[in-house]
Amino acid sequence: MLLNETYERLLALLPSLLAALALLVVGWVAARLLRFAARRTVGLLEALAARVAGGVGAERLRLSRSSALIGALVFWVTLLVFVTAATQVLGLTLFTAWLARLVEYLPTLAAGLLIIVAGYVLAGFVADLVHATATRLARAQRDALARLAQGATLVTAILVGADQIGVKVTWLAILAGIVLATLLGGILIAVSLGARGYVSNLIGAHYLRQAFRVGERVRVAGFEGRIIEVTPTALVLDTGEGRVSLPGRVYHDEPILLLAEPRDG
Repeated sequence: MLLNETYERLLALLPSLLAALALLVVGWVAARLLRFAARRTVGLLEALAARVAGGVGAERLRLSRSSALIGALVFWVTLLVFVTAATQVLGLTLFTAWLARLVEYLPTLAAGLLIIVAGYVLAGFVADLVHATATRLARAQRDALARLAQGATLVTAILVGADQIGVKVTWLAILAGIVLATLLGGILIAVSLGARGYVSNLIGAHYLRQAFRVGERVRVAGFEGRIIEVTPTALVLDTGEGRVSLPGRVYHDEPILLLAEPRDG
């Protein structure tokens, strides 16, 4: 009797099992096709981006490295949708409800992650673009500006992506502000330390031009010679053995002896 009841239940459940199995097979095929389409789309986007960007930052726009990841994401999302439909056919209501909530959240999660990935790629491109176009700046300043632009673009993408996912970005914005302020402070300190010596030489050379004239003989910092030039930042002496260039700050740092010219007779 029990065997007959089990047999009858299996016969009643057989259509649902076959339908669920068919859904899984169709989902697996559709997931593979969509994965292939996603990879091809990424390849086309890479070719288009390389054509638009030209030579500037083209290396940064190679999206094919992430095509496998994007394809896998599309594959599993598609398969999960069909698994959810299969569980609904089988009557697994609790599991179906949980999977349905997960499937509803996946587009939001995927959109946020894609925003962050796109921001990472765009940040590298922006850094290369700034580095290639800001040719009038010194190399160190150009590198610092490129890193700052790259960091700002990446932080913006992370904040937008996190907000899309549903993460509260208030503390992230505060953290980003602290990091940005720290970076700017470090850059300002580095620039000020580098400029301090230049400014000191500039001021010293200004006072040297007022205190001495070209042709006078002086002794300063262990050197003795005739002044042949006072540049905007240095004092140039002819010592008889050759020319020596002293930084303009010697006016403040070293005593300068003006030598009297020897008299004839």
